[in-house]
Amino acid sequence: MTAAHTTVPQISGVDVRPGRLSADEYARRFSDANPALTPAQAVLEAERCLYCFDAPCASACPTHIDVPSFIRRIADGNLRGSARAILEANPLGGMCARVCPTEVLCEQVCVRNTQEGKPVQIGRLQRHAVDAVMFDPAAAPLFTRAAPSGKTIAVLGAGPAGLACAHTLARLGHAVTMLDARPKAGGLNEYGLAAYKTPEGFAQRELAWLLSIGGIEVRHNWKLETSAQLAELRAQFDAVFLGLGLGGTHRLKVPGEELEGVQDAVDFVATLRQTTDLSTLPIGRRIVVIGGGMTAVDAAVQSKLLGAQNVSMVYRRGPDDMSASKAEQEWAQTHGVVLHHWLAPIGIAGQDGHVKAVRFADQAMVNGQLQPTGRELTFEADMVFKAIGQQLQSTVLAQAGMALTGGRIATDEAGLTSLPGVWAGGDCRAGGLDLTVEAVEHGKRAAHAIHTQLANTASA
Repeated sequence: MTAAHTTVPQISGVDVRPGRLSADEYARRFSDANPALTPAQAVLEAERCLYCFDAPCASACPTHIDVPSFIRRIADGNLRGSARAILEANPLGGMCARVCPTEVLCEQVCVRNTQEGKPVQIGRLQRHAVDAVMFDPAAAPLFTRAAPSGKTIAVLGAGPAGLACAHTLARLGHAVTMLDARPKAGGLNEYGLAAYKTPEGFAQRELAWLLSIGGIEVRHNWKLETSAQLAELRAQFDAVFLGLGLGGTHRLKVPGEELEGVQDAVDFVATLRQTTDLSTLPIGRRIVVIGGGMTAVDAAVQSKLLGAQNVSMVYRRGPDDMSASKAEQEWAQTHGVVLHHWLAPIGIAGQDGHVKAVRFADQAMVNGQLQPTGRELTFEADMVFKAIGQQLQSTVLAQAGMALTGGRIATDEAGLTSLPGVWAGGDCRAGGLDLTVEAVEHGKRAAHAIHTQLANTASA
């Protein structure tokens, strides 16, 4: 869907239209889902920290932020020092503070949580420190570039992994050229997250801060479409980093999937993020979201916020198998989304070319295998969002001779691929958790490996 596609077929029983709410209501519903702490609140929360030695929260963080250290500095009133400790480990610390599933990472293992059931609000404290410094126009830069190395690196993909890699390399004195397929940089941060998680253009504000280090050129609307392009980049640059994300989506493979009103949830989320006036965005009265991950939750909750009356999120297994965290599932339910489990789609019915209902087969686990029970259910729907996972568009990479594992890029711990001089990280890399914070760590780690290899080559 794009913001321009606002014409909806006039079909009896189908109710899809824009402008279901007042302007004030749109603004209220899509305001910051987790408002910033006040300075007083931040100090009080920081003082709850026990400043543990060998803190489990730091070990649980994929980027290994020294959590007790940055929190102690907040308590001492040293926000600049706190922000530096965060951003040294995680250059996208502001975004991760907003979207990282802290409830299953650092906050889950917080000693306050294990003892009292109420962890220190690490994510909100991280946001407090980073925002205070990152967006202070009078603040001196936290980081500066090293002397130019004369080396050039191509970074494909301007998402979390690519941005972390580019910023780290630029700090080390290398010249970076970022190539991205979209008209804006940011990747998942710009196009793939619910609008209420990062309001007020935060993704672009953080991007501007990252690029302010210097030494990074961004080229938009560049797509990797042939193995010859990759070969040319390898010849032109001293190293290449692939932070391609997952550009493809899985199909339901059921009759009726091509009907009007059936679309990928990732496209819906991206369109919403790029729509400046939400009153122009059509939404159905009855929405069915198929899937059990974070994208499914984002699509379902935002449908409800846009004014949909009935929103169902349907998953083929049980709640414990959903990739969306418990907190995300509860967030959806709090907003009126109804979660259904053990239902697999078997067909989409339409009227005059537009979706009107989805049929599901009830399932049960029998001897470790999902089996239909013979019962079927039908959900009426004006719109259907597919959120059953994404996949790497890997044909070009395979043609280039790159080793793949499970359809994603095989690498070593530092991100080096089977092609000399080419590293990879983020969701396109095999064996990951598909988390923003992990993608940042991949990019940072690969940047240091690239730097080490270039330095060794120069001294050889």
